[in-house]
Amino acid sequence: MYESLLNLPAGPFAEFERLQRELQQVFGNVGRPGSIRAVASGAFPAINVGSTPEAVIIYAFAPGIDPAKLDVQVDRGVLTISGERASARPEGSEALSVYANERHTGRFRRTVSLSDDTDPSRVEAVYRDGVLRISVARRASMLPRRIQIQ
Repeated sequence: MYESLLNLPAGPFAEFERLQRELQQVFGNVGRPGSIRAVASGAFPAINVGSTPEAVIIYAFAPGIDPAKLDVQVDRGVLTISGERASARPEGSEALSVYANERHTGRFRRTVSLSDDTDPSRVEAVYRDGVLRISVARRASMLPRRIQIQ
């Protein structure tokens, strides 16, 4: 009954894989994050979040952005990175045919929930070589401390 599917030269699922690749090119990997704490791939800017005993460190990978167009805010335990990346398309290029467009342009916004032990009044942000490094210090009262025994 299904002999035609089993006799495909590249295997029965080759056409499904081709279709899936084409859909991913058009829509990206919508709804398919790489891990439980990540968002779907293709979110901009890509971020890494880590922690040390003294701070929570966030790296946002945003090359080609004017630092003046970046905005970092902390409100009620949520750190927000927003901004805008200008289009790389030259002015007056309406007749230009685009065959691939993988670079994000336009407005963007990413949020990171901060833990209760962070201090929103002690945030540092540095943008260098296309990487925005944000450090949110932990509250001194929440840091572990050694108790002297007498």
